[in-house]
Amino acid sequence: MSAAPGTAAVPLFVSTRGNTPAVTIDTALVAGLAPDGGLYVPAQLPQRQWDIDALATASLAEVGAQVLTPFFAGSRLQDALGAICAHAYQPPAPLRPLRDEGDHLLELFHGPTAAFKDFAARFLAEALSRLRAPGAPPTTIVVATSGDTGAAVASAFHRRPGFSVAILYPDGRVSPRQAHGLECWGDNVQAFRVAGTFDDCQRLAKQALADDAFRREVPLGSANSISLGRLLPQVAYYAQAACRFASTHGQPLNFIIPTGNLGNAAAAHVARLMGLPVGAIHLATNANDVLARYFHGEAYAPQPTRATLANAMDVGAPSNFERLHHWHPDDADLRARFAATSVDDATIREVIRHAPERHGVVPCPHTATGLHVLERLRAAGDTRPWAVVATAHPAKFEGIVEPLVGHAVELPPALAESLAHPASALELAVDYNALQSALRAMH
Repeated sequence: MSAAPGTAAVPLFVSTRGNTPAVTIDTALVAGLAPDGGLYVPAQLPQRQWDIDALATASLAEVGAQVLTPFFAGSRLQDALGAICAHAYQPPAPLRPLRDEGDHLLELFHGPTAAFKDFAARFLAEALSRLRAPGAPPTTIVVATSGDTGAAVASAFHRRPGFSVAILYPDGRVSPRQAHGLECWGDNVQAFRVAGTFDDCQRLAKQALADDAFRREVPLGSANSISLGRLLPQVAYYAQAACRFASTHGQPLNFIIPTGNLGNAAAAHVARLMGLPVGAIHLATNANDVLARYFHGEAYAPQPTRATLANAMDVGAPSNFERLHHWHPDDADLRARFAATSVDDATIREVIRHAPERHGVVPCPHTATGLHVLERLRAAGDTRPWAVVATAHPAKFEGIVEPLVGHAVELPPALAESLAHPASALELAVDYNALQSALRAMH
């Protein structure tokens, strides 16, 4: 990102598929998906010598503004970046010590919908609102969700002028409380129960976003992790946690990240590539083991989705793998940068059952996959400091968690409020024509 003396570099963003011109971040945020069907990535990642001690004492919003500033040079959002970050990063992201030496939990579930998706969804909603031209036609945000993304996006865009939200979720494959959180908004938010899997929902959303003719008729935007506006804001909480740990302990913090569509893990890797003190990254998946197979040496081969207890990670074709492979096209190089472990439902149950005594926490099923990886690493003699990323509050999965731990899990206030609202959704077939009709009706 070099520039002539006295001028600021304007960063460009390219498609992972390389068949469309480079664009500014403003264009990439509004488009969501590149015209060639690829995902936008920075043409060049900024690398610098970071002031670790300064970042360690900064608020999450201040860290976010500092690490994101290089991406927004020349953007219409450049001068508003501090305000956008102040809005997006209102919830805290505490790094909590667990019972054993070197074990930590990075809690990302303190936002309005009790899941890590809240941070980036709030950032994206604020950014797109500021980029929207006065008098522009309303934009419909199309979001496929395996459980948590839809609620976060609905909360972030609820009642925002100029926007509506269409949530596509797999009927019967999310927890009852997750389903309620997708359906309880009303106003400018419409939930659709899709008669299929998350991968079906994702294919429908991508098809609509790649359909230029339809987008001229019905302006669309994306808020899935395919969006650059979801990827980049997630760098902030890894930067803060890693800098605070490095400032205190003098070494990088390693992360175990429960993952399905790979967006959150890709953000941790971006932080690492930018020179922030992020150490090893170990991916924890459920029984949908395409990533575990790949990082153990098999060919990357998407699979049909399997329903699991950790349903928000029920993804058989992780979209953000395309970003990782763009950055590291050599398979051996990519495999050297990550490890991955698949965790089955029986193991998830056992981890949840014993977590209060062993770790001092009650985890959700997704976080339980990460705790299992931590336990395996410790059993193998790994003494490095690790942080398991807690992606959702256990109260969202009370039907799974409470019988295992033997007591009720207290609801966070925002989640309790959403459950008090009536919920409704429309049924939708796995059919692109049906989706087009539904989106036209919303428009």
